[in-house]
Amino acid sequence: DVQLVESGGGLVQAGGSLRLSCAASGYISTYCMGWFRRAPGKEREGVAIIDPDSETLYAYSVKGRFTISRDNAKNTLYLQMNSLKPEDTAMYYCAAGRTVGRGACFAAPSMYTYWGQGTQVTVSS
Repeated sequence: DVQLVESGGGLVQAGGSLRLSCAASGYISTYCMGWFRRAPGKEREGVAIIDPDSETLYAYSVKGRFTISRDNAKNTLYLQMNSLKPEDTAMYYCAAGRTVGRGACFAAPSMYTYWGQGTQVTVSS
């Protein structure tokens, strides 16, 4: 099993930046890793995913502003968030899941087995 612990959330003004980290208890090098978020009253949505080869995929709403990365040596996942907007306010979760077929990763939350407890990001206008 993999245990995940997020950190780095907080309160920031619109236009500001935050860097989220997700520390894993086990080796993550072969896992799909992703950041997801849930805003009050909304469904959980995928923000960004990264496969074992560090290929990335972003939600349209964050593309160009957020960057997902992984450091397999440190078993840590990151999300650099720039140009934050009030609509980015949500609880952010990191997740790990096994690849499918020949190493494919998907953005659907159902494809991820291990989840952290979340870190709150609040962007004020």
